[in-house]
Amino acid sequence: MIWCAKMIEVIDLKVRYGAMEAVKGVSFTLRRGETLGIVGESGSGKSTIARTLIGLEKPFSGRVVCNAKSVQMVFQDAVGSLNPRMTVRQTLEEVLKVKRLSRRTVGELLDIVGLSSAVLEQYPREMSGGQCQRVSIARALACEPDVLIADEPVSALDVSVQARILNLLRELRHELNLSILLIAHDLAVVKNVCDRVCVMQRGIFVDAGNAADVFESPQSDYTRRLLAAVPDVARALAQRRQAGILDSAILRNDGREVTLA
Repeated sequence: MIWCAKMIEVIDLKVRYGAMEAVKGVSFTLRRGETLGIVGESGSGKSTIARTLIGLEKPFSGRVVCNAKSVQMVFQDAVGSLNPRMTVRQTLEEVLKVKRLSRRTVGELLDIVGLSSAVLEQYPREMSGGQCQRVSIARALACEPDVLIADEPVSALDVSVQARILNLLRELRHELNLSILLIAHDLAVVKNVCDRVCVMQRGIFVDAGNAADVFESPQSDYTRRLLAAVPDVARALAQRRQAGILDSAILRNDGREVTLA
């Protein structure tokens, strides 16, 4: 697949917190309609990149060229990112009032993210983590963004809910022609969602390329260690059969169901 327009171009970006250099001169491009994953352990600098792109952090040096009309972010803590004193209706209506040119209604936003109107009068504390994350995504989409930055959007959710949210992001990308920057610490999360992947360690990219190439031919020991930590479904099935465990089905990393023979 070929993407034409560069929505965001990052050139030799460095970000410092005092004397500590969190991001040490990284460069990458996010193109129209693609999903780019940045993967790394906690403290690697990946979330700092996301925060810098939306203006929450200032770069020490380097350039960020943004050609998108609107960039929105979905945060890791879905419940904490929502106002606890506002219902879903109030949360979405507030954004729509500010963005007066938005062509979408509250009902349309709920439909897009797969929520029913039954949640409209609910508060964040009355909903599940997955529902809150869908509301957060709907709030971001109310601004009709070209680019959606998702910072660890599923790390606080159960595995089955993770798969649903990742599938939603994949569908939104195709339906709305969104460019998505997906931040994660787990390669299993980005494996079936991202077109390209950058693996980050201690402020630098140690691997970068098409997702299939990074997974099949990793260039760094760090990436190989991350891949080794991804559960092998086939091996797990064999072990369960040997142990006499005959569950009817299990969930794969991508959320699809695997039926046991």
